[in-house]
Amino acid sequence: MPQPLKIDFVSDIACPWCVIGLGGLEAALERLGESVAADIHFQPFELNPDMPLQGQNVVEHIAQKYGADPERSAATRKMIQARAAEVGFRMATTDESRIYNTFHAHRLLHWAGPEGRQLALKHALFASYFTNGQNPSEYDVLVDAALKAGLDGAKAREVLTSGLYAAEVRAAEQHWRRAGISSVPAVIVNDRYLISGGQPAAAFEQALRNILAKAA
Repeated sequence: MPQPLKIDFVSDIACPWCVIGLGGLEAALERLGESVAADIHFQPFELNPDMPLQGQNVVEHIAQKYGADPERSAATRKMIQARAAEVGFRMATTDESRIYNTFHAHRLLHWAGPEGRQLALKHALFASYFTNGQNPSEYDVLVDAALKAGLDGAKAREVLTSGLYAAEVRAAEQHWRRAGISSVPAVIVNDRYLISGGQPAAAFEQALRNILAKAA
């Protein structure tokens, strides 16, 4: 009988390391195969909650937030793109890319949970932002991602325009920050074990095997 794994994946869709971390986690779960029954829940975390809807140039933003010059920023971006490619994701960011507000995307992800399409929507949102360079604060972009994830477009737009799940997302964000989460991705397994960062598949696999051994 497969061992259950409850996995809370705390992340932001504007976080490139979250793309890498999700890819590593999914590859690890595939390697574990039928020995586990994983139940993944995507939890909200905004890297830039005060970002205006029109966003900010990524090079300018990284310089202001981390003090990185354009050359260092470009080198880091190239390294991240290579890591993303290793998990099968095309990250097409450039010096002209922008950082955007992601709150509405998190509201849509919250709605997608009970619909059983959260994972598919997460992938669609990553692609719309990192591959296609779209603004995830725009309703049309979010509705298109919902459609690609197999969700009802009209219902997705209703969620967005009505302001539904704003309070729930804010409460969840506060919960994870109070729990000590200050960077993402943060992967919490069975409400007890923390795996931090965009780890490769081998690291996730070993961590999950250790957790499974302790549970047994």
